[in-house]
Formats: sequence, structure tokens, C-alpha cells
Amino acid sequence: MIIDKFFNPESVAVIGASSNPAKVGYAVLNNIIQGGYSGKIYPINPKATEILGKKAYPSVEDVPDNVDLAVIIIPAKFVPSVLEQCGRKKITAVIVISAGFKEIGVEGAELEKKLVSICKEYGIRMLGPNVLGLTSYGSKTLLNATFAPRAPLKGSIAFISQSGAMLTSILDWSLQEGIGFSKFISLGNKADLNSVDFVEALSKDPETKVILLYLENIVNGEKFLDVAENSKKPIVILKSGTSSAGAKAASSHTGALAGADIAYEMAFKQTGVIRADDMQSLFDYAIALSNQPIPKGKGVAIITNAGGPGIICTDAVEKNQLRVAGFLTETINKLHEGLPAAAAVLNPVDVLGDADSDRYEFALKTCLEDEHVHMVIILMSPQAMTEFKETSNKVVKIAPSFKDKPIVTAYMGGKSVEEGAEILSKANIPCYDFPERGVRALKGLSLYFDYQEELKAKDPPAEFDSIDRAKVDRIFKSVRDDNRLVLLEPEAVNIASAYGIPVPKVQLTTSADEAVSVAEKFGYPVVMKICSPQILHKSDIGGVVIKIKDAQEVRNTYKTIMSRVTRAMPTAQIYGIEVQEMVDIPNFKEIIIGMNRDPQFGPLIMTGLGGIYVNFLQDVAFRLNHKGLSKKEAFKMVSETKVYSLLKGARGEPPSDIDSLVDVICRVGKLCKDYPIINELDVNPLFVFEKGKKSVALDVKITLSIGDEQK
Repeated sequence: MIIDKFFNPESVAVIGASSNPAKVGYAVLNNIIQGGYSGKIYPINPKATEILGKKAYPSVEDVPDNVDLAVIIIPAKFVPSVLEQCGRKKITAVIVISAGFKEIGVEGAELEKKLVSICKEYGIRMLGPNVLGLTSYGSKTLLNATFAPRAPLKGSIAFISQSGAMLTSILDWSLQEGIGFSKFISLGNKADLNSVDFVEALSKDPETKVILLYLENIVNGEKFLDVAENSKKPIVILKSGTSSAGAKAASSHTGALAGADIAYEMAFKQTGVIRADDMQSLFDYAIALSNQPIPKGKGVAIITNAGGPGIICTDAVEKNQLRVAGFLTETINKLHEGLPAAAAVLNPVDVLGDADSDRYEFALKTCLEDEHVHMVIILMSPQAMTEFKETSNKVVKIAPSFKDKPIVTAYMGGKSVEEGAEILSKANIPCYDFPERGVRALKGLSLYFDYQEELKAKDPPAEFDSIDRAKVDRIFKSVRDDNRLVLLEPEAVNIASAYGIPVPKVQLTTSADEAVSVAEKFGYPVVMKICSPQILHKSDIGGVVIKIKDAQEVRNTYKTIMSRVTRAMPTAQIYGIEVQEMVDIPNFKEIIIGMNRDPQFGPLIMTGLGGIYVNFLQDVAFRLNHKGLSKKEAFKMVSETKVYSLLKGARGEPPSDIDSLVDVICRVGKLCKDYPIINELDVNPLFVFEKGKKSVALDVKITLSIGDEQK
């Protein structure tokens, strides 16, 4: 892989190397040398013959040997010509540290496009521009190709950041905390290589156990879904920019309810990525995931020498969707026999303020031996008899005997806890300053186990026979030929029908007489609706009338609807009035099923309570439809909504046909997967009847994308 040349290059050229300590070119070259990089180093500077004891060359093309990696630190306007020199030299890995590209405006953006074009021409992969650089603890050596003031400590955490300033801040903090890294990667402008490329490479990197990312956005979201799902290493992401202010305007209910962040939330949830809420939780998760085993359940044992911290920890366990373990009777009896009479033994285990290291050792072993305990948190506050150092040594000694049960600690204090905390840290047992952080770390471990189990149990997407794609193709062609993006309802209903979604009969009419003829054919009562691509929510302007019982009422309704619409939307293009078969079956629930095509991750499917209150109550669940939905996943969506309680049958009502609802959700997913041309889709309402009766889609809306994306 070319990306391996970023991590483990045999040789590096520093283009723009300088002997002036005030220059970035000096800092980068000096960092590479002082970091102990063992490969060949070639400073490139036309005005020097030697820099920092290394022979300098006027151009990278003058280097007599092969070069694996080039690091460019020169003014932006000169970067394109130097990048071409790299191409002619057959260098396939380049880091462009130089700034002055799209981050400064239109002129810089044009210059950046030129870099991308040169990379494509010569087969170069580029990190940057506008980056801090990259640090890699490879299999043999450290490569510190950054202008950061210090190199990170060696460890097993890879950290990718879209913000260079974030990297330098974390680097400085990590040195104080003793946290080590395998890779430190600044993404910059992501003109070529992006976070997904590096996650894919790091998932195979033997030096990395956990992949951390700070991101503002994800480029190539659908590839990210594949890469993240297939990663055998934990991925933890802090995603900024989560406010709804970033959500785009949308015409459908689904689009309106799909805020700026929901697609990212689903992308992480569906691929097993752990999402951090802030920088502290990002690293709390990382430290635990890189050093502790993954638990096989949610049962937490709490061991403390003070009641208050034990209560706080208990609350934190509940808040983080973990469980305070219920001990076996033999565990309770053993604790009761081995601890002082005043000790609490039912969890939290309070070993009392005078507890020495032996008492902690006994309690820890006893709890770990209980099959209901899947993980342990040890709390210590400074008391007269507290032995931080000795207790830490005993925890370190016990831990290897319980390889599938993580242990974290929270040592609350200052100077008195430092020595004990350092012992734990050196043994890779996380030590936090407060109980909440320790519990949050356990939550990260538990989430990773849950996600991996869910991925293993994932069913393939639902498949269906008797889909009439030829009919759908004809309708879409007709709509495009008519220069429309919004389908008329009869067109949308026919597409739904072609995919096996039950729909009532519907026909477009252009006169009152034709409407009567169609109504007579369908049988009374009927529904009449205005038909216009500009009017998506017809009932809002009186464009829908139901339960029409005879021919005279059809004629009167035709005129009434036309009059209402003309007054409300005089510029709307009217195609006529639809006559629809009336579905009049008692005991139904109104459900919405929709799709909004997310620009990063593709089709985002929604379901929940439908009808006219959908936007107000917002009782909905979402899933990305990257590969299509399985019936199991569609059922999970339904079960996440409040309306699910009603569908199961409430207050003596018969249960609804949830299987029929699940079937329609999957068929909508299949339609949207097959036709990327669909930008938005709403089925609202879908009438869901008693068990044994198929659901019926009463209203279907489809909006196409502007470009011709049909496959």
C-alpha cells in the first residue's frame, strides 16, 4: 500500500529544509533527525549544500537514490512545480505542510485543484496541504515529520485530526498525562487523502490498537461505512458541528426531520464506531480500549473506601446504561466473612475508610470471581490508613488472572495518589481522577462489545421477487422528459406499486366528467386530491377531500378544490385532480416511512408516527440504507418509536400487523437503493391495520435529484 510509505518510509526528502531555526523547514528536518529516524534523509534547498549535518540537494530530482516520502514546506505558489518534480522522481507519497490553499479563498482553491490534478497525473497520494504533518512509530523507527515542538510518547493509540491546533494541544497534554501514540496524523485540507483512507490503513497497522478521530466532516461517507464496519480495531470519533443550524432546507417530512447530525449518528451506530461527546471522553475511551479486555456483559462491581464516591459511582453506572452487578449468594457470604462487620457487601462494596491494601486485594479477587461481575471499578480517597502504592501493586498483580474482565480505577486526590496512579499507568490499568470518568471508560468498553456482537448478528438486506423495474424506468424517463423533479402522485403511487408496496387505486383526471367516470369505476366513496408538483402538502391548502359518496358530490368537489388551490397558490402548475379509491377500514394506525438522501452517507430511511402531526411530535427512528435494510433492522427501527407501544396493542386494542409495516419499510429501502435518482421520498400516511391485514400507503411523494444519477 502507498500509505505504508507515510508510516514506514525507507527514505525522506524534506523540500524546503532550512538551517534557520526560525523556519518551519528547520523544525521539520530537525524533528526527523532528533526523533531518531533510521532511514535516509535528504534536505532539499537550492541555496545550501549541507543542512543540520546532512548533504543538501538543489532539487529532489538531483537525489541519486529512490525517495519514498517527500515533505514539502515552501510557499504555496511554488508547490505545483515541486510536486511535478516529485512525480518525475517517481515519489508516490507526499506531505504538503505548506498553507495558502483553499483555506484562504478562491485563488488558493484553484491552486489546490492544480495539486490534485498533478497527483492524479503522476499517481501521487498527498496528505494536505495545510497540515501540521505526520508522526509514525513504525516497526523499526520513529518518523516525526511535523513542526510540533515535541514528539509524542510511543503507544498504541492512533490519532487523526482535522485540526492541526487540536493535535498540538493534545500532544502537549498527552506528554503530561503519559499517554502514548502509534500515529499522529494532521489531515489539513484533505485535498487527496482523507480520514477514511487512514482509518482503512490503520485498521491493518500492527502498531495500533485503537483509532481516534477528531473530525468536522467525513469525505466519501459511503466508503467510510464499509471501512468502519470491517475494522477489527475500535474506532472512537469526536465529531464537531452537530447543531441543527447546519441542516439543509428540505421539502419532505423526512428531510425536515433529518437534522445536521442524525446521519453521522446512524453512520457511527450502524458500523460499530464509538462516539465521544468531548475530548476528555475521547481519551477516556481510548485509554481503556487500548489497555483493557472487552467485557462480556454490563455488570459492574464497585469497590470503595468511602460511601459518597460509591453512591456517585452507582449513579454514573446507571446513567451510562451499565448495571450494578447483583452478586451471587456465595460472593456476598464470602465478603461478609472477610470484611469488617460495618462494611457494605451488596455492591457498592464499601471496604471502609481504614481499608489497607490487603482488604482491597480480598474484595477485588472476590468480586472478579463472581460470574455476574463483568468489570470492576476501584475507588480510593485519601484516608489515614489508605495505601495507594501497595494497593496499586496488588491490583497489578491480580489483573492478569482475569483476562476477560476489565479493571479501572479512580484515585481521588492530589499528591498522595500520584505514586499509586503511576504504578497503575505503567501496568496499563487506567487510573482516573473521578468515578464518572472511570465509569465512562467502562461504558466505552461495553459499547464496543455490544456493537461487535450486533455486527456479527447482522442479517443480509431483504430481497424481493416480482419487482417491475421496467415500469419504474419508464415513469422516471417520462418525468425527466417533462423537466420535472417532483413526481405527480399517480406516478409515485405506480412506482410504489411496482415495488410491491400496497396502494389504493388512483387516476389523474382533468375534468369533472372524467372524475365522475373514474369514481364510478373505483366505487364510492372516493378521495379527491389536487395534482401539482409545486404542492407537496395538499391538505394544508384544502386540496384533499375524503369520503365523497356520489357523482354530484364529485362534480362539486372538483370545482371546490380548483377554487381553493387557485386562491392559495395562483402560480402553481395544475395537472388536474386525482381520484383515489377510499380506504375505509377501522382500527388503523397512521405511520410515516420516508427517505432523505444524505450528501455524505446516501439514503437515510425514517419511520415513526405519521399523519398531520409528524413534524410536531417527531416520534421517528432513522437508519442509513447503505446496503439495504434487513427485516430485523427495520423491526428495530419500529421498536425504537413510541408508537410501537400502540402497534403492539394498547388498552385492549388488537395488535397491528407489524410484519406488514416492516415489509413496506424494507421495500422502500430497496427502491431507494436501486434508484439513486430518488432524492426524497415520503409515504405518509401508511395505514397499518390489525394483524393479518396488509398495510396500505395512502399518500406517496417522490422528489428526484437535479443530476441524472440513475444507475
